[in-house]
Amino acid sequence: LIAFEICDNSRLWSPVVRDYCGDLVNDPAAWAQAAESGYGADLIRLNLTSTKERNFSDIAALKKTVESVLSAMTLPLIIEGSNEPKIDSEVFQTCGEAGQGERLLLGTAEASRYRSIAAAALAYNHSLIAQSPIDINLAKQLNILLREIGVSRDHIVIDPYTGALGYGFEYSYSAMERIRFSALKGDADLAMPMICAPADSLTIKEVREAQSESANDMAVQWEVYTSIAAAVAGAEIICVRHPRSVEVLRAAFTGLKTRTPPAEVR
Repeated sequence: LIAFEICDNSRLWSPVVRDYCGDLVNDPAAWAQAAESGYGADLIRLNLTSTKERNFSDIAALKKTVESVLSAMTLPLIIEGSNEPKIDSEVFQTCGEAGQGERLLLGTAEASRYRSIAAAALAYNHSLIAQSPIDINLAKQLNILLREIGVSRDHIVIDPYTGALGYGFEYSYSAMERIRFSALKGDADLAMPMICAPADSLTIKEVREAQSESANDMAVQWEVYTSIAAAVAGAEIICVRHPRSVEVLRAAFTGLKTRTPPAEVR
């Protein structure tokens, strides 16, 4: 499945994506609608980047944003908070309430901060993303901790974390394979879907410093190559930010299923 990432404050988003998407980046609901009807995404991942602003306090605005995005499209919705426990406790309660009945996927829970997001998931029957730092044992430990406080296995999605291409991604790839192989061998504590976010590759030097005429091609290539490697390693959900990445990945995954060689990434 291909998830297209959007945000509620584009100032903190990749300049390449901002330029390509234009005015859509200022309207999360319209952006989500375009991702469904135009880009061909399977899911939407809403990053609440506004919560990363200094002295953020407008929790009520988040509820309106979530409600507007849900009203604008019919795809499953993933919501990413601020990664700040003091803020996310209220953020996820608010978003969980706004999306009650929609079975949202809330992210992300880590070993050092999982209780508040788990509380929201349990209260409103949502699922959550459990992220660990590229380590199969830590991934399993976090899943056990979540289950001990009441989160069921079918409400957990594993994020084994994705390092940069090169040595970092080789390490990520290995961890993902080990998680998937352990699940196939019968380890119920790791038998959950995996999610991967290659969108982090848009922050690398090659993309940031690419010439304007080649910036989109560079961004798409990095996202796509990372995504395909993650999918081969066992990831079920791939998150990307460039609209063209969705199109190229769709063709590539279709080619894998039909044994038709995918077109060259351009």
